Parts: sequence; structure tokens; C-alpha cells
Amino acid sequence: MIVIQDYQPGWPAEFEVIRATLTGILGPGARRIDHIGSTAIPGLGAKDVIDIQVTVPSLGPALTAKLVAAGYEHRPAVNRDHVPAGENPDPRLWRKLFFREPAAQRRANVHLRIEGNPNQRYAILFRDYLRAHPHAAKSIELIKREIAKRHAEDEEAYYDIKDPVYDLVWDAAKEWAESTGWKV
Repeated sequence: MIVIQDYQPGWPAEFEVIRATLTGILGPGARRIDHIGSTAIPGLGAKDVIDIQVTVPSLGPALTAKLVAAGYEHRPAVNRDHVPAGENPDPRLWRKLFFREPAAQRRANVHLRIEGNPNQRYAILFRDYLRAHPHAAKSIELIKREIAKRHAEDEEAYYDIKDPVYDLVWDAAKEWAESTGWKV
């Protein structure tokens, strides 16, 4: 069931605990570990799930083996991201590895993406844009709450509506990045 709750000030600290664990598991293979998604945006209501992006030079079975050995649940069916309208649809650019938290730990989604690919940039730029534009963030929250009201039991419908809305923000975020000199 999809439930959007008010922003929780403890989300960043919960991310830091998970980040430290992932750093220990992945070592220097993790080029960076970022708190992404709605819980990474101060004041934004969200699902109570910490989203984490691990930037890596490549995807492969060694990464999966390390995380699975540490108790993370690999979800092989979740192996690519939504391609925003107008972006290069080459599936290699949108590949990822996806994991859920180990049993009995804080709910989290861990996305491993290749450094320099558009899906790696998307997550960080989207977060930074909404941090810099709190009114846009509040509009995103309102949209997510309304979708959840109507489709709380249908995750596919929730994302079928949410993804194109995020594409609108993506276009604005790219323009903002170019005008401000933002870099990953």
C-alpha cells in the first residue's frame, strides 16, 4: 500500500547509517553513495522508504554477490529506470541493479547505477533541483498524495502517473542545471 507521510527530520540520519554500512560492504567500488528520492528533500512528504543511489563504474555479479552476502535482497526484475520523454532510449543507459534492505532493517531501496549514465545524473539532479525549489517540491508532494489517494493499492498505476509528472520536472531541472552550472 502506498502511503505518503509528512517529512520526517530523522530521514537524513537514517540514510547516514545505511550509507556507512554500504561503504563497508562495497568499499572503493562505490564511487559515491547518495541519499536520493523524496526523503532526501527537506520538508517533502514521502513514502517512508530511504532511497539510496550507489554510483559504480560498472554493474556486475560481484556487486550483487557482496550485497546479497550482506543480507540485501536483490530484485533482478527491477533492472532499469523509466526513460524520460526526449532522452536517449538506449537500454544500456538506464540499467541498474536494485536491492531492498536486509530483513528486519530500516526500509530502504538501494539503486546501483553506472557513473555518467543519465539515470545516475537524473536522481541527483532531481534531488538538488527540488531542494533549490521548495514550491516545486510541495507541488510534487501534492501530486503524490493525490495519486496515492486514488491508487494506494495499485503501485503500477501510481508510477504510470507519477513518472510523466517527474518528466516535466526533469526538463525544468536540466534547464536549471545548465543556467546555474550545476554538476554531478
